[in-house]
Amino acid sequence: MGAEDGGKDHLFLNPKKGGFRAASFVFGLTSLDTTAFIVCIVTMFLYFMRVMYFDLAGAANTMTNFMGSSFLLSLVGGFISDTYINRFYTCLIFGCVEVLAFALMTVQANLKSLHPSNCRTTNCVELGNCKRSSCLEGSIAFMFYVSLCLLALGSGGVRGSLPSLGADQFDSNDPKEAKLLGRYFNWLLLSTTSGSIIGVTVIVKISLTYGWWWGFFLSTLLCFIGFSVLSLGASFYRLQIPGDSPIIQVLRVLVAAFRNRKLSLSENADELYESKEEATLAPKLSHTNQFSWLDKAAIYRAEGTTPWTLCTVTQVEEVKILTRMMPILFSTIIMNTCLAQLQTFSLAQGNIMDLRLGSYKFPAASIPVIPLLFISILLPFYEFIFVPFARKISGHPSGITQLQRVGVGLVLSAVSMAVAGLVEVKRRNQSLLDPKNPISLFWLSFQYGIFGIADMFTFVGLLEFFYREAPVGMRSLSTSFTYISLSFGYYLSSVFVDIINSVTEKITPSKLGWLHGLDLNKNNLNLFYWFLAILSCINFLNYLYWATWYKYKVEETDAKAAIDVDSSKGQDDVGKLKVEAQEEFAKTKNESQDPRTTSEAEKDGSSHTNGGQEDASKLKNEERDGLETTKEATSVGL
Repeated sequence: MGAEDGGKDHLFLNPKKGGFRAASFVFGLTSLDTTAFIVCIVTMFLYFMRVMYFDLAGAANTMTNFMGSSFLLSLVGGFISDTYINRFYTCLIFGCVEVLAFALMTVQANLKSLHPSNCRTTNCVELGNCKRSSCLEGSIAFMFYVSLCLLALGSGGVRGSLPSLGADQFDSNDPKEAKLLGRYFNWLLLSTTSGSIIGVTVIVKISLTYGWWWGFFLSTLLCFIGFSVLSLGASFYRLQIPGDSPIIQVLRVLVAAFRNRKLSLSENADELYESKEEATLAPKLSHTNQFSWLDKAAIYRAEGTTPWTLCTVTQVEEVKILTRMMPILFSTIIMNTCLAQLQTFSLAQGNIMDLRLGSYKFPAASIPVIPLLFISILLPFYEFIFVPFARKISGHPSGITQLQRVGVGLVLSAVSMAVAGLVEVKRRNQSLLDPKNPISLFWLSFQYGIFGIADMFTFVGLLEFFYREAPVGMRSLSTSFTYISLSFGYYLSSVFVDIINSVTEKITPSKLGWLHGLDLNKNNLNLFYWFLAILSCINFLNYLYWATWYKYKVEETDAKAAIDVDSSKGQDDVGKLKVEAQEEFAKTKNESQDPRTTSEAEKDGSSHTNGGQEDASKLKNEERDGLETTKEATSVGL
């Protein structure tokens, strides 16, 4: 199915398969699955409060914990598709789990007997001292949390394998297809955006108008159609063959380095062990000097060796790559904590603002359509105008590096939170001054729009960065790191909400936290937004350090290609010198009849030829020096 096994780690890609034709089926599932999932994101917060009777903080924390778990479980999908089952079948298996989860949620939303009774009296709410964060209990709570867990598992597993399935349709060793890889990730985001627009407008409107169960039912249907579309492309896919467990590979390097810790490293990196096999799926990686203690795993010992005592330079470098990625991953968590606020507290703000757009009443849950429209408009502009322009200046195939793209998004996320605080001040002041005439819902478009642009830069930048930099056998697991950042961001949001409430209730005169209760007019949500804005600025400085420190991986194929160019230029120069010497010699010989002159001409021609040979020798020496230099050469992240 797109690939033939030629032995361990050996893969022949079928040129008749793959490409954008195969990726189009991935785009189809991405769009439909996102439409289904986004409905949950933007409506479940209100569903938790109105149907399951959560309070504001309880609904926010349940929502962010669910989202965090969903993104964290993308690691499971990535790990399985790298190790046991190919990415196509992994998507289908987790897709079945996702459809089942949506079906259970549809049943519970439709049957009132499966809804909890309201445990919150009017007096309790007015006093603001309700002890319970929700009214769920017994079998109702069991069904509620089981469906959420299944949805987190199913959607997470799909998310961990689907982007890599599409990226596998482009051969990174083919210059023409490698150039299309960056475009693939941009179009993947566009598919996500288009699906989200349909979800937050059409499906959300149906859900809020005709009942919650309609939204979940349509999500079930769309999800089922999406995986059917993916199945239709089975004959067009290039399927990567699962290899050794990425976790086992990492452990082998760590164990071998620990066992060899007392051995001394040679100053010559060429003495480190490397496999002699040339025909492998994964290209060999050039040695780097970072984390040199790991190099001890590649020290060859005369006594018997095992995979747990001796690793190749490439295996060691793969672990170094994963290690270098970690600071980049952790530096993007704060941005996703900011994203969590737009999916919780900002929706609560919109629900008490003026929802009218002329005669049309705009659903508060549909406000995220604004950043999605921004992305839909700007993404083609970015792809077809900005990238070619930036490419001419920087020479980089993507216009700017992936880490530069991420950095732009981090800056904009801080701006978004600062603006969100200002908008909340305006909303609260107007609400306290004239409760019957709240400000328009579309004031929220500023924070949503800015963050939408930030997401366009950071999300795609991270996906492409983790896919390109990851070892071949760890690409699904590596692209899952993008969702790990999202996961930790949502979890951190829950932690921040609890900590901020706990700390501020001790220092405020009212003895109530910034985010206490259900009444936003009595809270200090603007201060929480500004807290995140300041934290985002500090985080950007941290990211700037690590992005500058990061060194992109260098494959030996890249190094050899660079040397071959220099070598071919040297051979051309030598050839030209020889031709010129021969022409000069022939010309002198024909024009001169004097034996003495002929002799001088021969001597002159000989000197030219010898000069060419000396130049050739010099170029070969430079080529050899270039090999050593290129092996050490790395590109700085920014």
